[in-house]
Amino acid sequence: MLAAARHAAQGLQVRIGTRHLTKTSIPSSRHIATAAAATATTTTSAPASSIVRNGSSSTPVDVSIGARFAPPATQPGEPLRHPAPTPSRRDRIKDAKPFSEFLTDNYSRQHDYLRISVTERCNLRCLYCMPEEGVPLSPSKELLTTPEIVLLSSLFVSQGVTKIRLTGGEPTVRRDIVPLMQQIGALRPHGLKELCLTTNGLSLHRKLDAMVEAGLTGINLSLDTTNPWQFQLMTRRNGFSAVQKSIDRIFELKRLGANLKFKINCVVMRGLNDREILPFVEMTREKDVEVRFIEYMPFGGNKWNEGKMFSYQEMLELIRSKYPDLQKIQDHKNDTSKTFQVRGFAGKVGFITSMTHNFCGTCNRLRITSDGNIKVCLFDNAEVSLRDIVRKINHGEPIDEEAFEVMRQAALEKAGQAFADGQSPLLAPNSEELLKIIGMAVKNKKEKHADMGDLENMKNRPMILIDTNTSPSTTPHHHNSQFSSRSNHQVQWMSQNGFSSLEVLSPPSSFARQGLQGNSMFIPPSLLASRGLGHIRLFSTTRSFLSDNETSNNGKEQPKLTHLTSTGEAHMVSITQKTPSSRTAVARCAVYFSNPTAFPLVVSNSLKKGDVLGVARIAGIMAAKRTPDIIPLCHPIMLTHAEVELTPVKGSAGEEGEKEYGYIDIKATVSCHGKTGVEMEAMTAASAAALTVYDMCKAVDKGMRVEGLRVVMKEGGKSGKWVEGESVHSQGE
Repeated sequence: MLAAARHAAQGLQVRIGTRHLTKTSIPSSRHIATAAAATATTTTSAPASSIVRNGSSSTPVDVSIGARFAPPATQPGEPLRHPAPTPSRRDRIKDAKPFSEFLTDNYSRQHDYLRISVTERCNLRCLYCMPEEGVPLSPSKELLTTPEIVLLSSLFVSQGVTKIRLTGGEPTVRRDIVPLMQQIGALRPHGLKELCLTTNGLSLHRKLDAMVEAGLTGINLSLDTTNPWQFQLMTRRNGFSAVQKSIDRIFELKRLGANLKFKINCVVMRGLNDREILPFVEMTREKDVEVRFIEYMPFGGNKWNEGKMFSYQEMLELIRSKYPDLQKIQDHKNDTSKTFQVRGFAGKVGFITSMTHNFCGTCNRLRITSDGNIKVCLFDNAEVSLRDIVRKINHGEPIDEEAFEVMRQAALEKAGQAFADGQSPLLAPNSEELLKIIGMAVKNKKEKHADMGDLENMKNRPMILIDTNTSPSTTPHHHNSQFSSRSNHQVQWMSQNGFSSLEVLSPPSSFARQGLQGNSMFIPPSLLASRGLGHIRLFSTTRSFLSDNETSNNGKEQPKLTHLTSTGEAHMVSITQKTPSSRTAVARCAVYFSNPTAFPLVVSNSLKKGDVLGVARIAGIMAAKRTPDIIPLCHPIMLTHAEVELTPVKGSAGEEGEKEYGYIDIKATVSCHGKTGVEMEAMTAASAAALTVYDMCKAVDKGMRVEGLRVVMKEGGKSGKWVEGESVHSQGE
């Protein structure tokens, strides 16, 4: 549909169903393209098409097509329409559409470069990338499928992305990497200019030829040494000869005419491979390759410290000591590296200086992790799940090839004609919803990253679960907690009071209910809050890889709030390393009556609203189970027991003050077998029961007081048993 819109913008008349698009009917901005696609499609759903079939029922499908269509067949007696002459280059520049607002941040940076991690798996264990034992991998169901990657790629290209890089993990270990590249490569007629790959090269040589045929235009190969023995030390694996074989094949294909940009990324670590810098520079004497030296950066599990970092300035001085003719050459405005060349050498040398000299002002990169989260910054742990939103069109289930084909067939039926080239991409039916989420994430991108000292103490995923090499192709910046919550919640946009907001835990909607709408106003989170729409919560299903065991610089444990980062921002505490155990918590509070009317009505069950104690008991139990939905940073856990007791306590004639007219004593007991305690679940249960009593009795007593909410007992876990805030005994460390 986007391509159809572009044809119309060039003066063509494109027939889709019974509607025509002309130049005057096409929105002037690229970010309105999806709305134009929705307007151009007919509203009749394909009666037999659905993504998920339950028995004999089917779900109507409403899709948009980002495609180029064949000219429509003319009806008898209808004059033949001829396309308008192809406009000149000057006309195309004159009529160029503004860059997508959804991909433009508050600092006017236009993000036309997308990196997609296609797997978490890797066949190496590089020192700077991941722990030696590896990292916990997501279940395959949580990872993006090939159709989902293609749908997201199509959406980003429709908004102006011209370069896509596939990363990992190690992307070549993905079984369908070549078919995936073929489908993404098919987006080239629709605006994609570059399709690149970042790889360790271990198995690249087996698939490289097919990748080039699929449209591969650039390769970044991670290699930190030219010595086979050093390679085994740094990667904890054999395989240098296989990598060398891949490098040789790259140069051979370039000699044969393949249009491949080739770069080697080398992470420099002091005392380990800093002596490799000069041999890598020498490689550029005869080879058309750019070797980029990367400052060692901190990520989860790589045991970073400043002493290991070999700075850009030190590298530059070392190289110039042997190659004094090293000269700075012109960089592209969005380059992450500072590029140099030794006079007379065929190749180039670059430096990626994210730790000492940031390049944030020209950043144009976004990332999608293999589990479907968008990261606007390499160093930021704030993530938003696009996967969950895409899957809403398939009732929350992964979109496989069969489901994708159903979408395509429905699109063909709706268009009433065949695709001209057979490779026209689909845009997801809820593309507008996706764009709003993407736009919100991009707008929250910070101007620049934190200083080196702050980066060292910030928490982030292990590098292997962000990107396959440490080239910081997205601008690092200060953490933003707006998008950092992580749990298994779905997110759905809803309209309220004329503004867009989020509805959590909504049931997935069908294609028909998710049809694209027209223009939407972008509302930043702060404005939504000011309009009384509440706090926006975007949830990601990514596991947390952040450590609980932070210590101060002197090595001693210091009192701290565990839900705060080193910069004072809230985050969800990791429980990955904790051992499951039986845990119980008891919370109490009371509702005190202010007149003699309410208490006897509650005891005799005579209130018009019904059984106060019974309803409050159920409310408390339900609240315990929904605590993660109410308290933003609580982990969703499986409860094994939840009980709420409400005991009426009659006031004595001689008593004064809070107990004079009687009260309801509330006790909530919650248990689980898990990695974290249930104190919050117990207090949520007690408070919900108390609020229910208040709500049902407020007609006869508007002066009630809810008081004394507290945890009176907790046991289990590392800290042992506590009663009223005092430790009873401690279990072994």
